[in-house]
Formats: sequence, C-alpha cells, structure tokens
Amino acid sequence: MNDMYRLKSRLVALSLGVLCLSAHALDVGQSLPSFNWEKMGGGGLSPADLKGSVVYVDFWASWCGPCKHSFPWMNDMQAKYGDKGLKIIAVNLDQKMADAQAFLKGTPASFTVAFDSKGESPRKFGVKGMPSSYLVGPDGRVVLVHSGFRHDDGAELEALIQDALKGAGGSK
Repeated sequence: MNDMYRLKSRLVALSLGVLCLSAHALDVGQSLPSFNWEKMGGGGLSPADLKGSVVYVDFWASWCGPCKHSFPWMNDMQAKYGDKGLKIIAVNLDQKMADAQAFLKGTPASFTVAFDSKGESPRKFGVKGMPSSYLVGPDGRVVLVHSGFRHDDGAELEALIQDALKGAGGSK
C-alpha cells in the first residue's frame, strides 16, 4: 500500500471520527440501531439475527494498528465462549473490500466478519476510533462501549463478556 493511499485512508477515518462526534453516539443501555451488513462469504446480518445472544460488535479497518492485536484476542474469546452463547462480529469499514481481504490473509478471523458497504454504521453507532467495540446483551441493549484496543484491555473485556453471559444464562 503506498503512502498516498495510507494518508487518504487516515484522512477518511479522521473525517468519520469528526462526523461521529457530532452524531448521537450509541451508549450503554440503548438498543442496537438498525443495520444491514453483508457477511463475508455471503448473506446478510441484521439486529434480528442477533436477538437472544450476547454479541461483541467490533468496528475495524485494514489500516488500524490496534486491530492487528484485537483480532487474535477476539479469536480466543470466540473459541472460549462461542459455545456458551457469545457471537463476535467484526464489521469492516474500508472503502475497498480488497483492503479488508488483504488484512484478513495476515490476520485471520475465526468469527463472523461483515462489511458495511453503505458506510452507515459509524454514524449510527457513534464510532469514534478504530477499533470501536460494543458488547450487547441478549435483550439487544448495549452493555459496554469500548474504543481502541491494547493488550492490557483483554482481561477486563473478558470479565465483562463473562458477566454478560452469566446474565444471559450462557455461562456457569
């Protein structure tokens, strides 16, 4: 990827961030907004598909450095808690699907990857940075809003996932 493209991608991301600051951000206790994402491999995904599950929705882009660290962690969480009811969905916000696919070759995902081809999610969710994550309870309400990802975040996020699963009756 050339430097000019990187600069353009970062400017687009910065613009998204500025736009999102003026938009109403999704907050704890609120219901998921409407969306229709395209799943990698085909098919669509909407809030109705998530009803009754504990869901960790993560917005990412191919140029996002912290995303390279969050993906292995999300793979671990999906492996540990998937059979207890956790669904992880990583929503890509790249303008070109080829960029996302190149990222996924080097940083594979063992969870659902979706694409926001219309670019509506950053505004509806209030995405402020990459990655931005939302833990959603089985009632469709947001339990946690988290921006960025550092290795040290993993234990705290995992504890919140465990609590959400216990509340949903999915973990013992």
